[in-house]
Amino acid sequence: MDFSTVELSAEDEAFRTEVREFLASVVTADVIRRDRETGDNFDEGVHLALGAAGYLEKEWKTEADGGFSRVRRRIWELEKRRAEVPWVTWGTTAMVARSVAKFASPEIRDDVLRGVFDGTVRLCLGYTEPEGGSDVATCKTRAVRDGDQWIINGSKMFTTGAHNCQYVFLITNTDPDAPKHKSLTMFLVPLDSDGIEIQGIRTVDGDRTNIVYYSDVRVDDKYRLGDVNGGWTVVREPLDAEHGAVAAADDGLADVAIMMHQAGFMAEAADNVAALVGRSGAVDDGSVAYRLGRSVARLEASLSAPSIFGRVALAQTMRDIAPDLMDIAGSVAALPIGADGGADDRSEYVYRFAPLVGIYGGTLEVFRNMIAQHVLGLGKPNYSAPKAKAS
Repeated sequence: MDFSTVELSAEDEAFRTEVREFLASVVTADVIRRDRETGDNFDEGVHLALGAAGYLEKEWKTEADGGFSRVRRRIWELEKRRAEVPWVTWGTTAMVARSVAKFASPEIRDDVLRGVFDGTVRLCLGYTEPEGGSDVATCKTRAVRDGDQWIINGSKMFTTGAHNCQYVFLITNTDPDAPKHKSLTMFLVPLDSDGIEIQGIRTVDGDRTNIVYYSDVRVDDKYRLGDVNGGWTVVREPLDAEHGAVAAADDGLADVAIMMHQAGFMAEAADNVAALVGRSGAVDDGSVAYRLGRSVARLEASLSAPSIFGRVALAQTMRDIAPDLMDIAGSVAALPIGADGGADDRSEYVYRFAPLVGIYGGTLEVFRNMIAQHVLGLGKPNYSAPKAKAS
């Protein structure tokens, strides 16, 4: 593994300074405070400013198409993280926009991508259903064709950002009698359509997500992405990106594991606790030093795990070390993030976020089964009920 420092050119140094100053001017203390209060992980003013400055388009495009160079992309990602840019809605938008570019009609594609790049169009994920769990292919939301339109009925859970978005990337069932992976059709549904109701849900970590109800929602066929009953092909790429089942870049300029935004908070929590016990002298206690060292070692190992392995490692590490970090820090760790007097204002958030990070985008159990089946060749898991013992 190469831990060498990248030497920046004068032009890239100037770019880093430009980005740092720009983000400091738009991601103000009020933006961060408001984001923590709402749990939105989105700020429209910041998002529009990023679009107007051309950063959204450059982040989305490859260097060959006019986007960032690999070095500048890394600079941009690190500076966004340091500035605590509210990011989740842009993350879903960028994922869905790739399917729009690939599968939408030219009319829809060009209009949507233009809005994605200037920040006026945001896209969210309509996958999970109230009783569906992690298997999105068990979709029950129905889309029935009516001439040049489709009528959609159903509901989706955890459609994060729906209240700040213009379209939802919606998976529907268009053939209930077909095998589940051959019954799905994807739509880019305008969220201002009649019959759509968005209800907010606050999670234990303070974030806001949504449940969205679809009641006789009429959608023109032009908003269909891909073939009828060919939705699994359309949704696979964004699903793989969300799951982390993508190959790591071979130039060392991108994070090996996904979920690095969340991992950054975990790393800050560990640093804060280390500084706290260092100042207090508690680190001289052998048990404290051992527990803190074990936490940091696990953190570093998880940051180095690639692809879907890192997805599991980071989530499990967050669950395992957050209680230790809070216990080592003591009562001060109970103060919420941003509270006055908080010598450690990250551990408490990491502790609350840890249960969720192993659920959203798929549970850790599902990911472990995927690794077992597709990497280790252990066969498909059997979820059937155990046989009753003979009396």
